[in-house]
Amino acid sequence: MIRTPTDTGWIEVIAGCMFSGKTEELIRRVRRAQYGRQSVVVFKPRIDDRYSDDSVGSHSGGRLRSVQIDHTREILEKAGTAQVVGIDEAQFLGDELVEICETLANAGKRVIVAGLDLDYLGKPFGPMPALLCHAEYIQKALAVCVICGNPADRSQRLVSNDDTVLVGESDSYEARCRLHWDPNAAEGKQQRLPFGPNLAELL
Repeated sequence: MIRTPTDTGWIEVIAGCMFSGKTEELIRRVRRAQYGRQSVVVFKPRIDDRYSDDSVGSHSGGRLRSVQIDHTREILEKAGTAQVVGIDEAQFLGDELVEICETLANAGKRVIVAGLDLDYLGKPFGPMPALLCHAEYIQKALAVCVICGNPADRSQRLVSNDDTVLVGESDSYEARCRLHWDPNAAEGKQQRLPFGPNLAELL
């Protein structure tokens, strides 16, 4: 059984692909802290405006009031006396987020961060890799592959756009497993095979 730290702060990271329930898990943890009468504040980058300007939202419909920020440094300025600090869509924030999370944790706060660990090309996304190294607790959230039903850890982009940052939902992305993920596919033109090739044929 993992012991929860006492008399200190710490960092928790919830990482995974699109539709894996990262924000839903962040909301669950923050709400539990609220039930425990802890003071909380949640931040999200302004670029994420899919649900509301003043709340984070999960694909399942969960909502939690949040503060929009334009610059990562605003987190330190606005965290105030909150005991728990939540940060959603962390991949869109700069590398200085790592230092800020460390500063908050060193000040005795519980820091809960959720974000994509890989971009649509399968490359580490923004500050997430470094955050995983600094966190005391890490959860890898998995979705379900829309092609075969296997556990999915990759975000398949469905539209033709080379920008690394492209905020979207089911019209722009799907969750895919290793077998059915294709970073070169666009606009749903990837061939959808019910079964993959024999592993021996790939070696």
